[in-house]
Amino acid sequence: MKRVAVPERGAEALYGTRDENLRFLEDSLKVRIKSQGSELMVEGEEDGEQTVVRIFEQLVALMKDGYSVSAGDVRLAAQLLRENGTARLRDYLMRSAVRGGRKTVVPRSMNQRVYLEEIEKHDMVFGIGPAGTGKTYLAVAQAVQQLIGGSVDRLILSRPAVEAGERLGFLPGDMKEKVDPYLRPLYDALYDMLPTEQVERRIASGEIEIAPIAFMRGRTLSDAFIILDEAQNTTPAQMKMFLTRFGMRSRMVICGDPSQVDLPEPGKSGLHDAVARLEGIPRLSMVRFGAGDVVRHPLVGRIVEAYESRAHD
Repeated sequence: MKRVAVPERGAEALYGTRDENLRFLEDSLKVRIKSQGSELMVEGEEDGEQTVVRIFEQLVALMKDGYSVSAGDVRLAAQLLRENGTARLRDYLMRSAVRGGRKTVVPRSMNQRVYLEEIEKHDMVFGIGPAGTGKTYLAVAQAVQQLIGGSVDRLILSRPAVEAGERLGFLPGDMKEKVDPYLRPLYDALYDMLPTEQVERRIASGEIEIAPIAFMRGRTLSDAFIILDEAQNTTPAQMKMFLTRFGMRSRMVICGDPSQVDLPEPGKSGLHDAVARLEGIPRLSMVRFGAGDVVRHPLVGRIVEAYESRAHD
């Protein structure tokens, strides 16, 4: 049996909601874990016991330095240390960290790290997978970092204005007021990275543009970091139009969840069509996320897994 000390103030974050993280480690490492005050007792095979001890020692050290631990960090640490018993979680996180303005964003899963690396290396990247895997958020963080660093002159964030079955009907107001509800997730990510006044100033100056995909027609987008969110709700024609806006010295990230198509004919999704046509093209990368990459509440990952399993029945 091994013992590991855990600070009381950080125990809830480390253990997860209703000890979700502890149960995950028990299942994946074939150990039994009991908490007793500020101490964990781990019992099982020697390798499993040692891995759990290393996981919590490294996470506790990060917390003492002010790092905010999430459920994804526990899973990431387990994966890293299973593959390499001497791996250092701090080095892994900091090497892949993105300084998105006022916030440092770190990958919470192996696929998230691959995604960030692919965005660095390739001109165009598709991030494909379920909700909650950080596809759009990480892309916005990279975009803000490149804008602030001068690698690009502007950010262009776009989404198809497609209702998710709600039948919103006629919306009052001017054009901006009509389309802003569809674009709100992109604004939310930006406001998380930059102060509100800076976002508004950069939007007013044209450095940041947030617009529906229809506004991209007829343009060439050069010297820009371009993000298309909810790409599964484009038609093949819209997707082709958007991808061919790509200009010199630009980066483009296309994010979408093929399982959440809100088009009248779900089988005619521009994302599905583009993936089938474009996979394997040089300087273009496709990163696929799964339920294990979900970084929201652990229950979301379980929900995604349930829907994915039924989809294959």
